[in-house]
Amino acid sequence: MKLTASKLNKFLFFKLPSAFICGVRVKKLDETACVTSVKHRWINQNPFNSMYFAVQAMAAELSTGALVMYQIQKSGRKISMLVANNKGNFTKKATGRITFVCKDGHLIERAIQESIATGEGQTFWMKAIGTDEKGVQVSEMDFEWSVRVKP
Repeated sequence: MKLTASKLNKFLFFKLPSAFICGVRVKKLDETACVTSVKHRWINQNPFNSMYFAVQAMAAELSTGALVMYQIQKSGRKISMLVANNKGNFTKKATGRITFVCKDGHLIERAIQESIATGEGQTFWMKAIGTDEKGVQVSEMDFEWSVRVKP
């Protein structure tokens, strides 16, 4: 069963309901990139008339995590995945529809192969850039992922 945007959105509903309720959705997924989106609404606002930072973090993390899940499925192995660290930079108020793009799919396959070869966990950083409807960057999030082949 191939991992697709619609299957990930169903996964959100059942396994990450807070992200689903806040409006986080996967728009596009392939081997190299993932696009997620979330619209500023009452349910995900902060007191400053913009999107709460944690909602942006959910959408950004999903754009990186979906790529990790995609590559794990492609490997055919049982591999654990975990966010080990994250950093965020917010440059503008997030209003309207915010789109997060991660183009770091190429980093994952290497780490998975190394974990399979050595049996040890591997870590790597992935970046997601959030832009508003005008194409202006509102945030940049970095996530350090850890992957390890299960015994």
